[in-house]
Amino acid sequence: MTRHTSISFCLALVSAAIPLRAANRPHAARNRRNSTVWTNDDLEKLHDLGLISIVGRTDKERSASEPALVPYAITHDRQWYAEQSAKLHAELERRETQLRQYRQALEDARSLRATGGINLSEDDIAITPEAAIEILQRRVREEEAKLDALEDLARRNGVPPGALRGH
Repeated sequence: MTRHTSISFCLALVSAAIPLRAANRPHAARNRRNSTVWTNDDLEKLHDLGLISIVGRTDKERSASEPALVPYAITHDRQWYAEQSAKLHAELERRETQLRQYRQALEDARSLRATGGINLSEDDIAITPEAAIEILQRRVREEEAKLDALEDLARRNGVPPGALRGH
């Protein structure tokens, strides 16, 4: 019991001594009162020495009559839409073919016809054939969703629907 009392007394004494010692030291707020005001000339000197970098500076050499460059927006390019659409259509066709081949292989296996087999070393391996079909159907839906999103983007940017088909 006396041990606990002495430990408690020591902790109380230490916790009271810490704020008293901290009160004798100078505060950071006192140093802020003696702050320096930097001018543009001072900043230029520091920048020339490589000590700081200034963000958001405007070039004084650029004349006011020089036209501002308009950034190229790829989402307004009809050729880009045609290329993206062709890629998505090719991937969608590949996924649909993969799904058809899988279904045909399952049907052949169920009817005991000769089959080339099913590749089980694909990305997603399903436990049941039905789960594999669901995975393949999900991939087809994902590609269709990407194609729909591309068509929506084209419509919002005023690109005619024929541009997606390459016309």
